[in-house]
Amino acid sequence: MSPRSLLARALVPRLRRVDVAVAVLLGLLGFAAVVQVRSTQGDGPLAAARQEDLVQILDDLANREDRLRAEVAALEQVQRELTGGTDRTSAALDEARRRAQLLGVLAGTVPATGPGVVVTLTDPQASLRPDVLLDALEELRAAGAEAVQVEGQAPAGDASRRVRVVASTSFVAADEGGISVDDAELRAPYRFVVVGDPATLTSALGIPGGVVDNVAQFGGRVRIERSSTVEVTALRRLEEPRYARPTP
Repeated sequence: MSPRSLLARALVPRLRRVDVAVAVLLGLLGFAAVVQVRSTQGDGPLAAARQEDLVQILDDLANREDRLRAEVAALEQVQRELTGGTDRTSAALDEARRRAQLLGVLAGTVPATGPGVVVTLTDPQASLRPDVLLDALEELRAAGAEAVQVEGQAPAGDASRRVRVVASTSFVAADEGGISVDDAELRAPYRFVVVGDPATLTSALGIPGGVVDNVAQFGGRVRIERSSTVEVTALRRLEEPRYARPTP
């Protein structure tokens, strides 16, 4: 080999296997970082929402905050009346009566009335699943629903059935496309009669990817009717617990 060839070979740096492995590893890490950033930027749940939808969601959150602040103020007022008033016995009795009525509404043992909405879910293909109705109920509860009853047609006729919704209410698939709500078998159209703020309830149901879109995927439709007065008249029988007892 000529001296010139030897000199050129000496000047060219030799790449070791370790150098090649490090270069490949750095390249893979860079590619993974780019993919992660793009995935984070593009796949968010609200990335495809319209500006009007985002404003609607923010209004919904603001309304919930206002309700919670009002509830806190009311509880603080009750505390002041019970601890600082001259007639504590009368104040405590009035508060006990008020709480009994409120607990009766939550337990479904007394009727309720007030502003709210009537939500009708049509199901022409009898394809709505129980989880669709459960999702609708959860959205209504999250939006501040205070009393709810579910209505539907009876399987063997045109008579309608009403079921008061409580904490233990369940939705189970029934025969021939129906849905059983707390052992009461119902057929479409299903109606939710809800007491709560009509604007907030309507906004919650119309959020992109929410109840309206979910029902549409099964070939159904959602109709929402606002009202200054709705009546929840279905009642639950209060059953005494078999095992649980109040703690002294």
